[in-house]
This record gives sequence, C-alpha cells and structure tokens, in this order.
Amino acid sequence: MSSVISMFLGIIIRMYWEEEQPHQTAHIYAEYQEHNAVFAIPNGEILEGGFPRRQRNFVRAWISLHEDELIANWELAMQEEQLFKIDPLK
Repeated sequence: MSSVISMFLGIIIRMYWEEEQPHQTAHIYAEYQEHNAVFAIPNGEILEGGFPRRQRNFVRAWISLHEDELIANWELAMQEEQLFKIDPLK
C-alpha cells in the first residue's frame, strides 16, 4: 500500500506499508527530482538514500511540524487503512 500524503516545494512525500519492510521504525519516503530518501519519524534521520541539503532541511522541518499526524498515519498504514493528507510546508 502506498499513498502520497503531502507535496511541497517540489518534494513528494509518500508513506508505504508492506509486511516485509526493511525499516521497522516509522518512516516516510521523500522524492525530489532524481533524489529519493527514507526519513525516520520523528527525528528526520535519513535511513536510506540521499537528498540535497536544502530539501532535506525542508523535509525535517515538515516532519517536526506534523509529527503527531505522521504517527497517526503510520498507525493507519500498519492496519492497512486509508491514510490522510497532511498540509504542506508553507
């Protein structure tokens, strides 16, 4: 299951849930141009991939602002339920 949960400043944020995930911690997938990275929730640590510094800082700020919503979405994803959209970084 995957869902785009937000888009801002050319960055697409997705959340996936599969039974055999390589990352056990709550996380999101971010895409920007040809860059892809997996960010941990809530600390914004990059678990996999790479991101330009400026966009990485935007994603980390967004995670910090929406931590509760991200955790709620993560719990929905684990139950294979529909995820909700989260406001973009403004």
